[in-house]
Amino acid sequence: MKKPLGVAAAAAVLALTMSACGSSDSGSAANGEINYWLWDANQLPAYQQCADDFTKANPDIKVKITQRGWDDYWTTLTNGFVAGTAPDVFTNHLSKYPEFAAKKQLLPLDEAVEKDGINLDAYTAGLPELWVGQDGKRYGLPKDWDTVGLFYNKAMTDAAGISAEQMANLDWNPKDGGSYEKVIAKLTVDKNGKRGDEPGFDKNNVATYGLGLTGSGAGQGQTEWSFLTATTGWTATDKNPWGSKFNYDDPRFQETITWWAGLTEKGYMPKLETTVGASMPDSFGAGKAAINSNGDWLIGQYKTYKGIETAIAPTPKGPNGQRASMFNGLADSVWAGTKNPAASVKWAEYLGSAACQDVVAGKAVVFPAISSSAEIAAKAFADKGIDVSAFTTHVKDGTTFLFPIADKAAKVDGIMKPAMDAVLSGKKPASSLTEANNQVNDLFK
Repeated sequence: MKKPLGVAAAAAVLALTMSACGSSDSGSAANGEINYWLWDANQLPAYQQCADDFTKANPDIKVKITQRGWDDYWTTLTNGFVAGTAPDVFTNHLSKYPEFAAKKQLLPLDEAVEKDGINLDAYTAGLPELWVGQDGKRYGLPKDWDTVGLFYNKAMTDAAGISAEQMANLDWNPKDGGSYEKVIAKLTVDKNGKRGDEPGFDKNNVATYGLGLTGSGAGQGQTEWSFLTATTGWTATDKNPWGSKFNYDDPRFQETITWWAGLTEKGYMPKLETTVGASMPDSFGAGKAAINSNGDWLIGQYKTYKGIETAIAPTPKGPNGQRASMFNGLADSVWAGTKNPAASVKWAEYLGSAACQDVVAGKAVVFPAISSSAEIAAKAFADKGIDVSAFTTHVKDGTTFLFPIADKAAKVDGIMKPAMDAVLSGKKPASSLTEANNQVNDLFK
């Protein structure tokens, strides 16, 4: 699906009314205190400002914001659904919402969107459709979008004689890794000062890895390997969204994973066991890795490490001659069990409006879902001296592909994470993913 960022969208003027979604208590007044949850601490200040502005315009509604870390967030949220203590409104993820919707935990927003005149065309093309479930109902209003790029330590590339132009024009293939592997090898340095492409390099005593590692990527590999597999023509499912046949048995996928896992065997990338409990960005900040493939939501963090000049390059071009990046979009959803649906819907609409998303854009943390707000964010990053073209080029050039949206996502991950871990740790070959794929597809029979 193509998503042109630069195409001017209509200004988002969202009418915020006192009405609730028709499937709820539409006669209740929009007032009282509502709870809103998010997981990204970097975005908390922006959304607190949105909450303050919202309450100023709506004195009868108070918004209490809670921020939790990623793992704790989802555990507490799902427990809250069962216990009846879930937040009224919360940041939702494409890998999570299908299951929540199937279990009737999300409030459909269709009637509110129509009644309150929400302009869905204001959002970056493709985002609103992601939040329409298999039942045809809308379960979220788009919040932001993200793509993947290569964060790199400029002092390290300079010392290796690798120019910014070279970093911006890397290529990759699963046979020999292309210039991408050559750069990774050259940036890998052992404890004796030998580089990965030099005779005598000791892969068992590495001081700085050419490429950092956050984990095996489970079944999505959003920041780890998906930007590579997509350039081979491989897709995770038979269709997206709502695919029911997975393709982890595809030779193109397994060949790519074999190459990627091989970086660890060569000593160019850390071993999987060393990443447990560790932060890949912090390892980068400590000078233990030269390149990190990661998402644009971490721009701020990568730019805060003292003594390190972080530059950003786009993902490498693959066998198809193009770059690729998974395109993920978050949204705000309303819990079906909220005791104040009118106020909750009103707050969700405000979160999805230009009034709030322009505030978020000005903080230069993420790219908001509204097209005009995303352009404000790009300028805010530029004003800070940060070139974000490595991320926006995918949207501008149409080289994005959707995060795989499917039912039974938790069960799919339950199969694919240990399977991918086994391959990356060298315990099993990539061909073992065929059996894992059979198990995944059995879930849909």
